[in-house]
Amino acid sequence: MLAKELISDDISPLMTSDTGMIALSMMEEYKVRHLPIVNSESLLGLISENDIFDMSDPEAAIGSIKLSIQSPYVFDYQFVYDIVREMAIKRLTLMPVVDSAMRYIGSINVLDMVESVSKFTAVSQPGGVIVIGVNQYDYSLSQIAQIVESNDAKILSVYVVNNTKNSDLEVTIKVNRMDINAIIQTFERYDYNIKNLIFEDEHDDLNERYDSFMNYLNI
Repeated sequence: MLAKELISDDISPLMTSDTGMIALSMMEEYKVRHLPIVNSESLLGLISENDIFDMSDPEAAIGSIKLSIQSPYVFDYQFVYDIVREMAIKRLTLMPVVDSAMRYIGSINVLDMVESVSKFTAVSQPGGVIVIGVNQYDYSLSQIAQIVESNDAKILSVYVVNNTKNSDLEVTIKVNRMDINAIIQTFERYDYNIKNLIFEDEHDDLNERYDSFMNYLNI
C-alpha cells in the first residue's frame, strides 16, 4: 500500500494569502490539526494549529509566519509503514504527499490512514490474537507459521515489537480461528512465552471498538 493510494480527495491545501483564521476554520472542517501550504504545484510547508496560535495577528496571511515542522512530507512511492512512522514521530494528523519532482499531489488524513491500516492488518476480521515473547535470536516466523498451520489455522496478520529493556521480541499474531487453545498449547510445547490472549469472537464488537477509536481521533 503506497502513499499515492491513500491520498484523500476531500482536503484542499492552503495558499500563502490565506489567514490564520481561515486555516483554523478549514482545520475544524477537516477534523485535523495540520494543513499543507501550496503555491501552484509546490509544497511550501505544513502549518499546525500551534503555529497559528503563536501568530500575533491570526487575521494576517500565513505566508509570512515561520513553520515549526521540518520536512513534512512523504513521496508518493513510499510504503504505508514509512507513512505511519513519519506521522507518529512528527505527531501529524495529516501528511502531504509529493512526487519525485517535489510537486504536491495531495494529503493523507490520519483517519483515512487508520482505516487503511485496519484493513491491512485484518483488524475487522474475526479471529484470535496471541501475543508471544521470544528471544530475538530464536525468532523464526516460519516456525510460528508452521505451528499455527499445523492446527488448521492461518495467520491473518503479524507484527513484531522490540523490547528496549532486553533482547526479547513481542510478537502479536492474529489467526482466523476463535478457538485458539490448541495453538496456544503447541506454542507452549515449543517453549514460547504466552504474554497475552485476545478472543475476538464478535464481529460487531470489533466494529464498535474501531468506531470508538475513530471518534476519539475526532476529538
